[in-house]
Amino acid sequence: MTTTTEPPPAYKILSHNRVGGGGHYYRISHFASSSTKTSMTFGLFVPSRFASNVDNGEGKKKTKEDVPVLYWLSGLTCDDTNFAQKAGPRAFLTAEKEGIAIVMPDTSPRNNSDSSSSTVPNVDTYDLGIGAGFYIDATSEPYDEHYKMYTYITQELPTLLENEYSIGTKGMRSISGHSMGGHGALTIALKDCGGWVSVSAFAPICNPTACPWGTKAFETYLGSIAAGKVHDATLLLSTRNTPTPNYDDILIDQGTDDQFLTDQLHPTNLAAAADKCNQKLTLNMREGYDHSYYFIASFIEDHVTFHGKRLRKKQAEVLAIASQLKDVEDTVGKVITCKAMVARGPKMPLVKEMITVDPPRAGEVRVKVIANALCHTDIYTLDGHDPEGLFPCILGHEAGCVVESVGEGVMSVKPGDHVIPCYTPQCAAPSCIFCQSPKTNLCPKIRGTQGQGLMPDGTSRFKDKDGKPIYHFMGCSTMCEYTVLAEISCAKISKGLPLEKACLFGCGVATGLGAVWNTCKVEPDSSVAVFGLGAVGLAVIQGAKMAGASRIIAVDVNPAKFPSAIELGATDCVDSSKLDKPVQNHIVEMTQWGADYTFDCTGIVDVMRAALECAHRGWGTSCIIGVAASGHEISTRPFQLVTGRTWKGTAFGGFKSRRDVPQLVQRCIDGKLPVDHFITHTFDGVECTNDAIDALHGGSCLRAVVRY
Repeated sequence: MTTTTEPPPAYKILSHNRVGGGGHYYRISHFASSSTKTSMTFGLFVPSRFASNVDNGEGKKKTKEDVPVLYWLSGLTCDDTNFAQKAGPRAFLTAEKEGIAIVMPDTSPRNNSDSSSSTVPNVDTYDLGIGAGFYIDATSEPYDEHYKMYTYITQELPTLLENEYSIGTKGMRSISGHSMGGHGALTIALKDCGGWVSVSAFAPICNPTACPWGTKAFETYLGSIAAGKVHDATLLLSTRNTPTPNYDDILIDQGTDDQFLTDQLHPTNLAAAADKCNQKLTLNMREGYDHSYYFIASFIEDHVTFHGKRLRKKQAEVLAIASQLKDVEDTVGKVITCKAMVARGPKMPLVKEMITVDPPRAGEVRVKVIANALCHTDIYTLDGHDPEGLFPCILGHEAGCVVESVGEGVMSVKPGDHVIPCYTPQCAAPSCIFCQSPKTNLCPKIRGTQGQGLMPDGTSRFKDKDGKPIYHFMGCSTMCEYTVLAEISCAKISKGLPLEKACLFGCGVATGLGAVWNTCKVEPDSSVAVFGLGAVGLAVIQGAKMAGASRIIAVDVNPAKFPSAIELGATDCVDSSKLDKPVQNHIVEMTQWGADYTFDCTGIVDVMRAALECAHRGWGTSCIIGVAASGHEISTRPFQLVTGRTWKGTAFGGFKSRRDVPQLVQRCIDGKLPVDHFITHTFDGVECTNDAIDALHGGSCLRAVVRY
């Protein structure tokens, strides 16, 4: 008879106390940390309603609720007990009211009490070594083996809490800290904006590469001050062009009588960096308060309440998603009946109908559409200009979705994933010369059936109330609460960006950026002319500015669009309707020989010609982005090309959809690629799509996003 040995427990509860408000405070030893290669001890407060998550007694099993949690990182010389003993009574009482847990890890690895020899390196100073881990992963000897506090706090400890106690699950975690711990909280949150709900700090070391504590730690643990730049909150914010996507506010409390304020903490540097990227940051300068725990205890209730409010909101979102997923579980493999806006014919308003959506077949994915942005291509087809336009159909192709179910053989996405449907698929097959070529993104794998308004097997997944099929559109059809996509048309993205923003990367914004970065590869110090200042044209301007173009000429017949163009980087604006000469002649005169790169974003063939003819003699490149109406042709004198100009076009900006769209979304999350300025109108409910169309026709709309 073979016996199996149970693996040793990962943790042990060292002590348990009932605390004010009825909650529970535990000290827990985490055996053999894989990060620090030592035992780690942490404190844990759990509200009374969740107490059974940690200690049921007598091994009784009980379904554990998901618990929102605040991570508290302590400062120099502290261990896991300081906060609980000195600020705990106020913090725990407030956390009990807010219904959130608080976890209090140690500040560094330590030698085990039962160890016969000391293995964790230490120095005889308070600001290095044991008690001063700085919440980074050391790379320099002798600290590199054990001092891995960044990994411990961001990965190992959360995994333990989630797996053993259901604490901090589903992204329900916030972070705060004091002094060195404030530095840790800020940098950890800013390095992973999608991983935390909120962040605050007391007297944090805000700019550690510019203060003695920080420079000493970075030189010792990382080998140089330069290596510490990625752990400097001020520098992390300074690299952003936009506010963080998740943090509606960053709360900082600082005492005016803090003895370290001037030399070590530098909160005004952080505030200036936040102001530069329009990140809201509340800096409370508390008159007469110092750096001690008396200061923390005086205002800890404000911080716990700050996080509690945001964690409860996140908790509500999690519960709503759980409810949706339960609904999804009920629909897997079944036909779904839902609302859709059906285009019954050209130049006709969309009709709200109850339709059926079949389950996905092999290689297909059914998704719930969360948000859809209206694109001019939808209107182009609805107005009857699209030679491939088929009716009745469900339009829409610029959306953010959640996977509901997948068909046989689908491996790249699963239910619950966030995806952007891409009308330019990417099969990525080794045999696909288009996907394997760096020169194009035009994968033809499903082009034949997509152009016929059908799924790859030649059939439709949509039926109206009479059971008659409805055509698909561009392989997407997102003006519907549910739709079915080919797997190779699904770009899986991070959940860190709200889908009502992420949807913009499904077409126009990505196309404009890619025309600059991929199709034309605009170089620094180039001159650029952009014709048409809709969302695509403004994305071209934004992309050109980011590429380093020194002169950007914005051309439109509506001067009301010029302020937005200037804000994004345009240096000159031209109202072509007010000129007494062809606009191309005017731009050649402005630039002497023409612009290095020109972009048509209008779809008007005469403008395409004008854009080409003001491209720089000898090397100018003109890119056609706008889609012309059916039957229209472009023309120019051959001499324009003989004299060195290049005329080219772009589809989806040359981006390979499944590879590149997730990267665009991540750049947005990281603050490198703002998109909020494109969303000028929002509507709620798929039935409001006609209102979005009216807004787009109004002239002041860039993108109207309809949230379903």
